[in-house]
Amino acid sequence: MLTDRFAALSHPARLDVLQLLIRRHPDRVPAGEIATVLGLKPNTLSAYLSELVMAGLITRTRFGTSLRYGADLPGIRDMTETLLRNCCRGRPDLCPPGADPDLTGDHSMSDRTYSVLFICTGNSARSIFAESILRKMAGDRFEVFSAGTRPQSELNPMAVEMLRSKGHDISGLRAKNVSEFQGADAAKLDFVFTVCDRAANEECPPWPGQPMSAHWSTPDPVKAEGTDAERMLAFQHAYGSLHNRIAAFTALPLTTLDRISLQHALDDIGLGAAAE
Repeated sequence: MLTDRFAALSHPARLDVLQLLIRRHPDRVPAGEIATVLGLKPNTLSAYLSELVMAGLITRTRFGTSLRYGADLPGIRDMTETLLRNCCRGRPDLCPPGADPDLTGDHSMSDRTYSVLFICTGNSARSIFAESILRKMAGDRFEVFSAGTRPQSELNPMAVEMLRSKGHDISGLRAKNVSEFQGADAAKLDFVFTVCDRAANEECPPWPGQPMSAHWSTPDPVKAEGTDAERMLAFQHAYGSLHNRIAAFTALPLTTLDRISLQHALDDIGLGAAAE
């Protein structure tokens, strides 16, 4: 089974599919979106998806009349843990940090101030919402940042008005590029959350220090159409969804959860169980 899984990943495009679904976890992604993001023909992608499902690396779930795909984390974990145990013999000096807490001794987080980065594409609305909400909700426990993979030159005016109406301090907010947080002198991050699908779809270099990460998909209110009231309602929904997710995040017992349990909790928040 281990050789079957590595054989499935021996083709660069199949590896790209798996990496995309890992970045989008816990979302379940339609084949059409995968094909668009990776520039693959539908029939070619169909063959790749079937091979990855058979290898136990991705899952296929029916939603109504459509099929959606996601990363099979137990299968991936079994593959990597088998490799580490068989080849690395459980030596922490050979196993990559954070790959398996049982092997590396990396269990839970210490009690301190944590650094959190929220990412979306434009850094003009959703990630700005998340930054502001967490800072207001628990700014004594978290150092909070936001950034965009393709940041806008200015914050969205409706987003700014929404924050102002909710009593947030908007004086220091600005759109920033993720590159500000990836250099050698950048602040060490403990958590990195993507809040839009487009940013999660993009490849990103590994973050120094291996921070915990999760994807909290939030519809883009900037794309809403209609009257000003209808558009503002979309911003209200985005704000409310992120507020509920961040409230669930701040309630987590960070110092007592091991990293695997914490990751599962972050993913559950992303699935929306705590967001509505």
